[in-house]
Amino acid sequence: MASTSRHVFHLKDSTPFFKSEHGSIQRATSNELPILKGMSLKRLVLEPKAIREPHWQVQSALYTDEHLLNEWILISSTRHANTIELTYCVSGSTIVSICDSHSKFSTFTIAAGQMFHVDSGSLHHIENLSDMESAELLVCFRHENPEDFSLSAAFGAMTPSVLGNTFNLSSSEFENMGFSTEDQKIIVRKGPPTIPSTASHQDPHKFDVEGSEPALQGEGIGSARLAKQSTWPTLKTMAMYSLRVEDTAMREPHWHPVTAELGYVHEGQARMTILDPDGSTDTYTLKPGDMYFIPAAYPHQIEVLPEGGKKIHFCIFFDQPMPLDIGYKASAEIVSHEVMAATLKVDPSDMPRMQGTTGSPLLVRRMNQVDAVTSWTKPRL
Repeated sequence: MASTSRHVFHLKDSTPFFKSEHGSIQRATSNELPILKGMSLKRLVLEPKAIREPHWQVQSALYTDEHLLNEWILISSTRHANTIELTYCVSGSTIVSICDSHSKFSTFTIAAGQMFHVDSGSLHHIENLSDMESAELLVCFRHENPEDFSLSAAFGAMTPSVLGNTFNLSSSEFENMGFSTEDQKIIVRKGPPTIPSTASHQDPHKFDVEGSEPALQGEGIGSARLAKQSTWPTLKTMAMYSLRVEDTAMREPHWHPVTAELGYVHEGQARMTILDPDGSTDTYTLKPGDMYFIPAAYPHQIEVLPEGGKKIHFCIFFDQPMPLDIGYKASAEIVSHEVMAATLKVDPSDMPRMQGTTGSPLLVRRMNQVDAVTSWTKPRL
């Protein structure tokens, strides 16, 4: 019921695709989780003084069909399919530097609970400021199998003469450098970090999601803090919710009409149920370090499991800047009592009066205990 679901990948338990004494990178792309489409996730751990080397993302696509190629060019030109990244700092203290098009430079600090956004193709690096503690970050990409170029490989691809001409130096200045076109992934700093005086200032790339006012908060229910276009205007193709649910509440069953959802479990244990288009259901448990993916319009639900503590914390990424949903409670408003009775195969006189809503409750109070998976569910064959 749990780990075999095609929607789930145990990211924190997976073998890192890169690991050294200075840190590690674990990834969930379409190679690891084939259902992924348009999104992927990496877990980055930087040990003290470590740096995710300067690099930039590249859109990877291969189209042989002329119609699809023209469509991809159109989408890319409007920046809706670029491999942008949206990063959430789980723990630690880091500094991020970004060079965007037209040589627009940004350098800012990021602490636990804060986020930053990087456009496709923008040069950037992430540096652990601490000499004592590690930093952990979740990096979500707007592509199921993103690729990147490193600055070290970019230098390694050029001759000493080309580099000398570029920097107005003699080629001999570059002849003894350890050039290679192989990415280093994680490097280490010697000496103290360079921190500009403006690094703590607000920056359009940066958003303090945990420091923001929750869009929803209730005693004994939980909270939802939103990083979306209305709260962070720089977002164009992605969003993120920091969702906390108490064991006395539940995430209402719902679906996102045009939005896929990629979630990571930070704290607690939860159970989810997803309905697939073929009528099968996946019901599985999630523990810290697990991630899941739900394609657009798939109905799903989240609830706390008592063995994991009193609450859960999910970091949920979306492939739209303003994710919208339709909840089950809303269906009770649009579907009449008689139609609902016919839908659920019961006589109208035996049909309970469901409490509907014209809004999106997001979290609902739990009136019943977590029940067992029963015979009315249809498992995947």
